[in-house]
Amino acid sequence: MTQARQPRVSEPAPRGASIRILGLDEEDLPAIEQIEHRAHLYPWSNRVFQDCIRSGYLLDGAFDGQNLRGFSVVMPILSEWHVLNLCVDPPLQRQGVGRSLLRFIIEQAHQSKIQSLWLEVRVSNAPARALYAAHGFAQVGLRKAYYPAKNGREDALVLTCEL
Repeated sequence: MTQARQPRVSEPAPRGASIRILGLDEEDLPAIEQIEHRAHLYPWSNRVFQDCIRSGYLLDGAFDGQNLRGFSVVMPILSEWHVLNLCVDPPLQRQGVGRSLLRFIIEQAHQSKIQSLWLEVRVSNAPARALYAAHGFAQVGLRKAYYPAKNGREDALVLTCEL
């Protein structure tokens, strides 16, 4: 029997709803995968998410009531964290869910005395790039042909945020 989840953070959510950030586990994989598949042409597989959970990565979800609206996957590495995935259900994008998740990651990193956050973002993903820039991320590199794309491969910007 699983215990009831306790929210780690609550903040105003899109359109007056209340977003709660909760830890995710294997029971959440079906909901995680649904969002991942709706949001990406080249989604992560179930096995990738399972490996992240088993490896002790930080998986957190943005919940509106009982509904998962977005999630993040963060890999802790010594004094830095690598944001591997921050994904919001497409109908709710640009409504504050991603911002809530990113703020939560930054807050948890501060509390854990992490020195920096790192991530890659598609060159074409202007909304995500704007979100990261608004939270102090700056470009420090470029990974050529990093992501699969319809017409081959797409470059990724490497971003970091010093805490």
